[in-house]
Amino acid sequence: MNKLLVPMTTIAVALLTAVAFAQTKTGDSTKGKVLTNDKGMTLYTFDKDAGGKSACNGPCATNWPPLMASADAKPAKDYTVVTRDDGGKQWAYMGKPLYTWAKDSKPGDITGDGFLNGAWHIAKP
Repeated sequence: MNKLLVPMTTIAVALLTAVAFAQTKTGDSTKGKVLTNDKGMTLYTFDKDAGGKSACNGPCATNWPPLMASADAKPAKDYTVVTRDDGGKQWAYMGKPLYTWAKDSKPGDITGDGFLNGAWHIAKP
């Protein structure tokens, strides 16, 4: 029984850590290291976001899906949670809400970088 307790505890801690750190990872791109979601897709920030609030709603959020957080998400380190206009929760890194780009098709893609006259940027660790 004790042999099972340690692995189960390790799994529980790993799951809690994933929630605390917004399930982000660091990936590689042609522009260096980037933050990615749990599927390895590049995360982006938007210049029009201000004051810990997302300015990307409606059709914008269809093209730039927010990195959503659960209602009970526990921010830690450089991550916070912002409340979206629809009441949903979104992860932010260093105060900037995080998004993916619908036109990126595989991990490592950074096709959204510089979009909208330079308003969208890859999120870097």
